[in-house]
Amino acid sequence: MPSNRIGRINEEIQRELAELIRQLKDPRVQTLLSITRVDTTPDLRYAKVYISVLDEARSKDAMRGLRSASGWLRRELGSRLQLRYTPELVLEEDDSLKYGAHMYDLLSKLSREERSEDGESNDAQ
Repeated sequence: MPSNRIGRINEEIQRELAELIRQLKDPRVQTLLSITRVDTTPDLRYAKVYISVLDEARSKDAMRGLRSASGWLRRELGSRLQLRYTPELVLEEDDSLKYGAHMYDLLSKLSREERSEDGESNDAQ
């Protein structure tokens, strides 16, 4: 569990990065994406940034574009935040939304199968 200070820094990094990403002019990044979570190490040297890309077909290109702009993002982040060290950004694609949708599909399929089995057992009686 991160300390309260680290939690506030994570939120501030997330907010500033979201604003900075909107300013990027790279055409690969011009897709709908969101920063789902930021985890900063206690020594503030690294920040793991989880990014969710809505358009699955363009997710690889968007992540490549963000990785190529990570130096600029870090520099801009350093000028906006009052920290001794500006953390190095480690960008990771977050597939939790896709995983959640897959689990929802599995559960709804299971529910339909149970309802159809209940209907068949009631007909047999």
